[in-house]
Amino acid sequence: MTEHIFQLGEISPLSFFGTDSGRLNSLRSAFPRLRITGRGDALVVAGDEEEIDRFQEQFERILAALSRRADLNMREFAQLLLTTDPIPAVQPGSDSVLLHGPNGLVVRARTPNQLRMVQLSSRNDILFAVGPAGSGKTYTAVALAVRALKDKEVRKIILTRPAVEAGESLGFLPGDLREKIDPYLRPLYDALGDMIPAHRLEKYLEEQIIEVAPLAFMRGRTLDKAFVILDEAQNCTEMQIKMFLTRMGPSAKFIITGDLTQIDLPPRQRSGLPQALHLLEGVQGIAQVFLSANDVVRHPLVRTIVEAYGRHDEIRQKKAAERDQGTDRSGT
Repeated sequence: MTEHIFQLGEISPLSFFGTDSGRLNSLRSAFPRLRITGRGDALVVAGDEEEIDRFQEQFERILAALSRRADLNMREFAQLLLTTDPIPAVQPGSDSVLLHGPNGLVVRARTPNQLRMVQLSSRNDILFAVGPAGSGKTYTAVALAVRALKDKEVRKIILTRPAVEAGESLGFLPGDLREKIDPYLRPLYDALGDMIPAHRLEKYLEEQIIEVAPLAFMRGRTLDKAFVILDEAQNCTEMQIKMFLTRMGPSAKFIITGDLTQIDLPPRQRSGLPQALHLLEGVQGIAQVFLSANDVVRHPLVRTIVEAYGRHDEIRQKKAAERDQGTDRSGT
């Protein structure tokens, strides 16, 4: 058995070990064949030499990540242990901090692409943010809207989603209007709850300073002096996205978010999001940002799941293309 001492260097023991030694316990779980002990500003690691070498690689990656991001959270720490990819660096003190929510919660852009959303939104009136589940596109968009409201850049926030499961026809559901639409809009309420105290959020909703409604309710309106977010845009038809975009008033800001791998429309209906991205690419005042599995900030396994499904979709598309080519050749 070999024993090795790893010095933390400029990283403080609290930053490395975490409260209640949570990170130390994560390290022990990731390397069960090693005996890992915290000792002041160092780690004492004993075990097989080959396993210690593997530990050293991870240890150096963790130190490098903490030197770039002192606020590395437990989820990101666990991600370091599960992958060989570096945690994206977003420097504290930049415009990554968007606002301060209830109970001292700091809402910030946590990945380079989320930060790119912030920067592009400030320079453009319409922003398309496309990426997989958990990449923070909706959360970042809502944070930008809340910040704009707090800074009095807009008079209201409008959050909308297509209610695909009900075919935009909610009448058969029990309850009043709000009870009918809440299940489809719950993720937006959850994001708002992280950023606005509950009593104030309820007041904003009652006074319609913040409006959360299905996409069908936008028809015929002019949305002005507002920060407007269309979420789950991959579930909009071509006509619905056109309708939404043409609601824009002269003093409005729009963000459209979507995930092209999760289209829930009926088979005969085409998503309008790919068409909008193609038609509006390069238009002045309209920007596009594409997030990836590297931006996933949920449980570390979500990133692995997204990547696995991505590989599956690539294989399926390749086989479909090969079948189509075979059909073309046989037809000629």
